[in-house]
Amino acid sequence: MHRLNRAASSVADTEGLNPFCRLRQHRRRKALSRLRSRYSSQDATVDRPSEGREKIATARSPPTAEESFGSQATTVHEGPNRVDTITLEEGQPQLANPQRMSNYSEKERKEGKTIWGQFRAAVFNSWINVFLVFAPVGIATHYAGVDPTIVFVMNFIAIIPLAALLAYGTEEIALYCGDVLGGLLNASFGNAVELIISILALVKGEIVIVQTSLIGSILSNLLLVLGFAFIAGGYNRIEQNFNTTVAQTASSLLALSVGSLVVPTAFHMAGPSDKGITELSRGTAVILLLVYASYLLFQLKTHTDIYNEPSEKSPKRNHVEPIGKSLVSASANVSHAVVMGKPRPDHPVEEEKEEPSLTLWAAVILLAASTALVAICAECLVDSIDHLVTSAGISRVFVGLILLPIVGNAAEHATAVTVAVKDKMDLSIGVAVGSSMQIALLVIPFIVVLGWIIGEDDMTLYFDGFQVMILFVSVLLVNYLIQDGKSNYLEGNLLVALYVIVGLASFFYPEEGPLAQVSK
Repeated sequence: MHRLNRAASSVADTEGLNPFCRLRQHRRRKALSRLRSRYSSQDATVDRPSEGREKIATARSPPTAEESFGSQATTVHEGPNRVDTITLEEGQPQLANPQRMSNYSEKERKEGKTIWGQFRAAVFNSWINVFLVFAPVGIATHYAGVDPTIVFVMNFIAIIPLAALLAYGTEEIALYCGDVLGGLLNASFGNAVELIISILALVKGEIVIVQTSLIGSILSNLLLVLGFAFIAGGYNRIEQNFNTTVAQTASSLLALSVGSLVVPTAFHMAGPSDKGITELSRGTAVILLLVYASYLLFQLKTHTDIYNEPSEKSPKRNHVEPIGKSLVSASANVSHAVVMGKPRPDHPVEEEKEEPSLTLWAAVILLAASTALVAICAECLVDSIDHLVTSAGISRVFVGLILLPIVGNAAEHATAVTVAVKDKMDLSIGVAVGSSMQIALLVIPFIVVLGWIIGEDDMTLYFDGFQVMILFVSVLLVNYLIQDGKSNYLEGNLLVALYVIVGLASFFYPEEGPLAQVSK
């Protein structure tokens, strides 16, 4: 998952389209500038056979692109007053002083590692961080005894940028750890907000909130996020293609997780009592954790080539232009080709390794601070749910199934939709379906085991039939839509429509229903 999230964030951030994860724009501009100057220097130092054997640099300003392409004397500058003389054999390209250029690149990489630079990179990387001011406001309103509804709203807004900040810190640490350790780190903090909210609700005995919030996170990613990704990506395309092997592997694991919920439910319906449900749930939870560990090994070590296999790109829709306009455009293109001659070949731009903008200790401090703030705001949020349900007249099922998943998944929602617009459907599906799979195979079993440890026997894999049924239908629909490896906007409409139906059902779910009997 950490590869998919990092790649999706990079793709979404390149053009500044992702409002939640607009990361390291200044570093990307520096990287592009460094690439352009490098290739410009390479072109400038190539000696053509028709020209002389020695090219003596003159002290002047750096050449433009047109000058470096056709000039006979070039200069490579490293400082305001440095001039290098470049001597080339005929037809042999060389770089001037590669050691100093390497040192200069190293110096550039170290820029922004000051305390202020790191603070600016962490806090000002996205405009969504302006909502960080709601964190102290939400905490203050909670301890000041303000109306719990206001406390819920303030902390609800505050957790959204805190979740994005937590994801930013996780990505920074993962850059230092490598693929395997980075994957394990992301597995731990990839759904940290859902995990923190679930743990706090579990400690307070809010079993309904725990179960519905986890199921709601799965549904939000499978239906809402994936649906909007299909719609946004298919707006200007007939259809889009993606890696069916990866998508179906994830959906198969989701089917296994649904089965782990169906079996305890069927066991409860078949038996006269709840005897054995707790033991069955705990044993199944351990098995699911082992399955998730094997999946990490499969993705990060043994079958990495499957996840790196590119999918076929989809062209955008052709727009018919008037005949006169198309003829004028074609004539202009021909005349431009005649004047300019043979176009200059593009340089193969190699993808640079992404470098962290924070030091390791700064990233660790950021991760710890954001996690602590999320925990405090989540505690305030959970404490205000009872009053919200009573005063607003909405059910706990709606709060857990619809509202709480928005808090932790907002950044991933924006990333998945943004990369889908850029025809990166493998990344989009990896973020949406992968996050759902992580909750189903890691977070839910972990919460069951944690309930076992703290003595909360009501926390089992026996979920209400309403939740199990909507999860089963959702996974079934997603599996059916992705089995051909193609998507379009109509399929996205189907997913979003099902999510709206689930939202309506949860809004009108009776508070005295079977789920209410589980909560203390």
